[in-house]
Amino acid sequence: MGDERRRTDRIQTFSSAKKSKGSEKVASSRSRVFTIDDVVKSVLYEDNHLLVLNKQVGIATMGVSADEVSLFTLARQYVKVKYNKPGEVYLGVVSRLDLPVSGVVVFARTSKAASRLNEQFKNHSVQKTYRALVEGTLRPKEAELADYICENKETRQLWIPSKLTEAAKSRFSPKEARLRYRVLEYFSNTTLVEIELLTGRKHQIRLQLANQGVPIIGDGKYGAKPVEQSGICLHAYKLAITHPTTRELIEFIAPPPNWKRWEKKQR
Repeated sequence: MGDERRRTDRIQTFSSAKKSKGSEKVASSRSRVFTIDDVVKSVLYEDNHLLVLNKQVGIATMGVSADEVSLFTLARQYVKVKYNKPGEVYLGVVSRLDLPVSGVVVFARTSKAASRLNEQFKNHSVQKTYRALVEGTLRPKEAELADYICENKETRQLWIPSKLTEAAKSRFSPKEARLRYRVLEYFSNTTLVEIELLTGRKHQIRLQLANQGVPIIGDGKYGAKPVEQSGICLHAYKLAITHPTTRELIEFIAPPPNWKRWEKKQR
């Protein structure tokens, strides 16, 4: 599977040609009211089995209260209206992104597709690539990070311990988190980095980069400086999966938001 994925001539790629209109839109998105039109504009790919969207900052993938809008509820409404579906529309949530994160999100339009895709994620046979803009200078230019993430179930706090004690192992059930990164460009006060997730832990990229002393811009939860934007500079840039019915290897690419305000060239 790994060898197949590297052969780009055998991969079908789907990407949005539309780019974000700028950081001002990102900064104001939290106060926006999201509608079905946002789903229409964000479609990267769809067929009878899949719906793939470019999620914007400021909307939850799912799991919100009944009176709040989520990407899941809007996507179901989109399918219902577009295909004139009677009754309840099935839509399986296969991948999720945090509210302040943008990028590729996959929904399954049938239970069979959902089951097969969930198995791929469980077996780590999907390839997830993110882009992030971090504070400071990340060194070295390429590396693999391996840490353990602890979680306090009562407070829902996540952290990477400086030392993994037996007490921590017993109380907080630490989970291994691994990723690879490579620096794409250095700026005067920031670094643009591409990340390949090797595991899929909650807040993994945010925690591991912060643990290296380079928190993601806007991510005050993990030590970044306060900035005037609702989201953080973390984007699910590319996702490669095996199609649940055709078995073809396909990848979806979502152009990153406009982070130019943070990308000042070195003098």
